[in-house]
Amino acid sequence: MPITLKELADFCDARIVGGDLATTIYSAADIKSAQAGQVTQLTSSRYARHIKDSTATACFIAEGFAVDDLPDSMTLLVCADPEISFIKAVELLHPVRVYSPQVAPQAVLENNVTLGRGVYIGPYAVIGENAIIGDNSTLLVGAYVGKNVKIGENCKIYPYAVIYDDVVLGNNVIIHSGSIIGADGFGYKFRNNVHVKVPQVGNVVIDDNVEIGANTCIDRGALGSTLIGAGTKIDNLVQIGHNNKVGKNVIMCGLTGVSGSCNIEDYAILAGSSGVADHVTIGQGAVVMARSGVAGDVKAGTQVFGSPAKDKKTAYKEQIALSKLPELLKKVKLLEEKIQALEKTVD
Repeated sequence: MPITLKELADFCDARIVGGDLATTIYSAADIKSAQAGQVTQLTSSRYARHIKDSTATACFIAEGFAVDDLPDSMTLLVCADPEISFIKAVELLHPVRVYSPQVAPQAVLENNVTLGRGVYIGPYAVIGENAIIGDNSTLLVGAYVGKNVKIGENCKIYPYAVIYDDVVLGNNVIIHSGSIIGADGFGYKFRNNVHVKVPQVGNVVIDDNVEIGANTCIDRGALGSTLIGAGTKIDNLVQIGHNNKVGKNVIMCGLTGVSGSCNIEDYAILAGSSGVADHVTIGQGAVVMARSGVAGDVKAGTQVFGSPAKDKKTAYKEQIALSKLPELLKKVKLLEEKIQALEKTVD
């Protein structure tokens, strides 16, 4: 959506330095590829070298951030928080698609479905009996919603996401394509040389402002609920087992796997490909670094790394020591040869 430089600056709480206020901005781009008619951002000195040859029309920058070799054609948009201002600019210049309220004729609504105001139900979506869809929520093509599901206001369910029976979603929840919410937890008892399935009769409860990436699976509780706290953001390809309690504003990056009955406290971060054993507590604000395997509780505010995961500093020292192992083995071999030679001389 084209907008003038002045309108953009006003909307993003930025101060204009240089340039023509009536200049039109058409879109946003990163500092390496932005061209005329586009706005970009510079938030780190690591990327300052790219601004010299940039043809971008405008650039968000922080108060007091020094820039050398600024092109004459570039206008600076000086602000307190350029990252947030740039996000606002992207949202304005690249508005999300809005779906007009309707129920597509190809959609299937079973008995006693309740739809709020302004709801969009796309083609081939299926909504089970007694489901409730809140105001201004959107279910895109092929989405499946089971019976007794409650979906809050302003939610967006992308194509072919699956929400099993009895799941509860708060307001402003986003579930991306291919995700499955509420499948059976992985519970079995080994008896008489066979695996006997433990019934999974709980549900999943997701609080407000949660976003769940594509192809992520969140299992229902065996008896109670699997809980996802408000503001938590879950990446693609994440597995969350049954009866987990995930707190508020937690970050879970791609390929993370969490076994059953864990407690992930508020503001914790699980980096990519991390794994958590069952019945583990990850303390408030703790960070599990990428590709780490957590077998025991992690204290609040700490950072752990490795498999099994341990304090980051200790793990890094061990990694450095391991890198020196080949050299150490060579020295040991030389010493052994010298000792053998000395023993022959003595003999």
